[in-house]
This record gives sequence, C-alpha cells and structure tokens, in this order.
Amino acid sequence: MKTVIITGSARGFGYEMSKLFYINGYNVVLNDINEEALDNAYKSLLSFNSSARLLKIKCDVTNVSDISNLIDITLKEFGNIDIFINNVGVNQNLNKVWNLTDNEINKLVDIDIKATILASREIMKLFIKQNSGSLYNVYGLGSGDEQVKGMTMYGTTKRAIRYFTEGLAKEVKDYNITVGAIVPSIMVTNFMFTSLGDDKKIELDEKTKKIYNILGDRPETIAQFMVKRIIKNKRKNPKFTFLTKKRAMWRFFKALFSKRDLFKEN
Repeated sequence: MKTVIITGSARGFGYEMSKLFYINGYNVVLNDINEEALDNAYKSLLSFNSSARLLKIKCDVTNVSDISNLIDITLKEFGNIDIFINNVGVNQNLNKVWNLTDNEINKLVDIDIKATILASREIMKLFIKQNSGSLYNVYGLGSGDEQVKGMTMYGTTKRAIRYFTEGLAKEVKDYNITVGAIVPSIMVTNFMFTSLGDDKKIELDEKTKKIYNILGDRPETIAQFMVKRIIKNKRKNPKFTFLTKKRAMWRFFKALFSKRDLFKEN
C-alpha cells in the first residue's frame, strides 16, 4: 500500500488532498504545527471508509530535526514513502516591503521557501536511495511572474519555489523520481484571510472579492482535480494547473449570467 505525506495537512487544501488520498487507499500521514488542528483532522478522516491507515505527527517544517522525525516515524510505521507534497505556507497582509518587520520577512522566507527546500532535501535522500518516489511542490501567486502591489515578499517566495522545483527536477533526471508542481490558483480558505499563520486578519476589498468570486474555488474542488492527476501521473516532471487561461476566460463569460459568492459560503 502506498504512503503519502502532505505538509500542513490539518487544514484547508492539505487536508482536502489528504482526505482524497485516504479514501483512495493511500496511507496518509497528517502533520501540522498546530496540535489541536491536527487532532481534529485525524478524527475527521477516521470517519471516512478506507482500507488504508492514518498517522498524525506534530511537525514544524522549518526545523530539520522535525522533518527527519516525520520521515523516520513514517518509515517505521508504514515501511515506505511514495509521495511527498510540500503544501505548507503562510500569507502576508497587503504591505509595501519597507513597512515589513524583520519578523514578518523571516517568517515568510522560513515557511514559504526554507521549509520546502529543507523538506525536499530530506525526502530526496530517501527517494535517491530507493530510486523511486514523487515530490510535488505547491505554487502560488508570483510563481507565474504575477505581480501584485503589497504582495512582493510573498510573490518572491513563490517565484523562488518555482525555480527550485524546476532546478531539482533537472538534478534528478537520471533517477526514477518525479518532481512536479501543483498550481491550485485562487482558493477561498482561511489562508486568504489571515497573515503569517497567526490569525492576523486580512481584509479584502470588494473589487478583489469580485475577481475571486469569478476565478476562485473551494479547496475540495481543486483537491479533487489535483489528486486524480497525481494518482494517474506517469510523467517525471508534471505541472498540474487548475485555472488555465481557457478556464479563466470561460469563468468571466459565465459571470455575465450567473454570480457566485464564495465568501458567503465561507
């Protein structure tokens, strides 16, 4: 039975992907720095019918020893790791670079860049040793060179993740290892409304909400799209994009005749 680890999987997109892998018969390792959220996610997944097994591990993915512990415990419990998804990340409040504090910059760099690099390095040691495994990194605003005022630091981290992912894919080309990208686009989750993972409220203006209502989706919708493709994937360097140009154009056309309010639903 295959095993999957998704970082930051107690909530939002990470949880929804974990749920689908579990339902599809994958052993799932839930992990998060928030122990209460982790416990709730674990109890929630146990309510679903699956032939697979669940494991929960508290983990700070900015800490190398925590990452090593996550991998070691998983191997002891299940004997293998087949898929590793770097999903964890934090958002920033709209703010110019010169107004950001040292702490804000450090948290964005540590969680949105450093954590992915460290986790990728550690899991790649195992994948190289066994000459198999799939690593996926989650992209975000900035990975496609988008620029939004007040989001420069966040966008910088995501552009860096794209460079890192593409470079790593080339470095493992001689191995039976997959290094791919997940591009979820706009998801209406708690991530959108909080800054730096500490529940500092982010207020979205009406213009932004209007665009998000047209182009955005719930995490469970995007998770279904991504997990289905990850399970079926045979390519070494896939890039799974939910909001393609064609889909975005269709959304704008549909918006002329029907309106959605994802924020009311949230």
